[in-house]
Amino acid sequence: MNTVIHNALIIPMSDTLPRYLRGDIRITDGILKQVGGTCTPEAGDKVVDGSLSIALPGLINSHTHLAMSLLRNLADDMDLFTWLQEHIWPREERLTHEDIRRGSYLGLAELIRSGVTTFADMYFYQQETADAVEASGIRAHIGATLMGDREATAQRMPELRELLVSRHNSAGGRIRVDIAPHAVYTCSGHTLTAARDLADEFGTMIHTHISESRQEQEDARREYGTTPVQYLDSLEFFSVPVYAAHGVFLSDRDLEICRSRDVRLVHCPTSNLKLANGTAPVAQFLEHGLAVGLGTDGASSNNNLNMIEEMHIASLIHKAAEEDPKAASAYEILSMATREGARVLGRDGEIGTLDEGKQADLILLDMDAPHLIPLNDPVSAVVYAAQASDVRGVMCAGTWIMEDRKLVTLDEERICAEAEESARRIR
Repeated sequence: MNTVIHNALIIPMSDTLPRYLRGDIRITDGILKQVGGTCTPEAGDKVVDGSLSIALPGLINSHTHLAMSLLRNLADDMDLFTWLQEHIWPREERLTHEDIRRGSYLGLAELIRSGVTTFADMYFYQQETADAVEASGIRAHIGATLMGDREATAQRMPELRELLVSRHNSAGGRIRVDIAPHAVYTCSGHTLTAARDLADEFGTMIHTHISESRQEQEDARREYGTTPVQYLDSLEFFSVPVYAAHGVFLSDRDLEICRSRDVRLVHCPTSNLKLANGTAPVAQFLEHGLAVGLGTDGASSNNNLNMIEEMHIASLIHKAAEEDPKAASAYEILSMATREGARVLGRDGEIGTLDEGKQADLILLDMDAPHLIPLNDPVSAVVYAAQASDVRGVMCAGTWIMEDRKLVTLDEERICAEAEESARRIR
């Protein structure tokens, strides 16, 4: 069904359109055909009244661990490596395919409710997550995860190849598969180069963690005599497109390598704050011309997948850290969650802005709420004042996956009940 959104306040995040404008949006066959101005509905069009709504590109969560939603609120108030080694990894060993299916659906419901239309995942039993993504109608980069040594990698390779063959560019192109070696501190050099070669063979991207903590930096210097970025560069890891989460502790040399190798970075402020890992130097990332996206990380270290909240936190911490109220402007933060997120994932030709000819991935925020009145600056309102509960409509590839705050493709009551059942067993 084709759609006309009538008389919305549009924030297009476009290079060619104004910062915001009032007008209509026409979606035909899943593509944005008109943004702004007035269009006359045709026979069979679905007409949506946008007069009390802000329309903007769907949000892009560029780094998460979707099914980790089952571990939410389970191991809090501790440092990264204690959290991982003593609490998270032991429980993850108990996860079954069914748990991942349930956790994936739970995470998807939360993502959609907070206005996310695209996310990048890194977790286990990826076929289960891909099934949930296909059913939900959302867009995803599924991480084919690698950890361990040569033997562990050899054991995983047949499964990962099957995932790539069966799922990469599936669901009408909504699903892509990226290679996801976890991190320098969990992967051998052989595993890291095998990930690089697999990404090169299939023409896909690499999704990894990098320089998240001081301990990671210290361990890398002790074991390799250099930083994680410089070690990866010595392996020619960046000869394929890479996007990396965190980057909290990058040296000037690391940043120069990222610039010259077009490494894209994903800022995960809430997770970094909660694990006391510091604040990524986003201003330096931008000064080096790097693509910078925004991510929630997993719900066990956040403890939610709420991208609107993530924007709000990101917009504030850099002003405090740099003692500069101009740092991390509202528009820069909204860009990280939309157009720059698309650039990070190599999808900027398809999504991330409301430009004619792109995929119709968009959201509608209800602006008829006390905390958004008066609407003096719509961009500021979205970043500094909006709440996930303001999201009233979510469209991906021209199809509504949430309408009038109701999930269209998912059975929310069943999802929550099944997730709680799995969580009880894991506990």
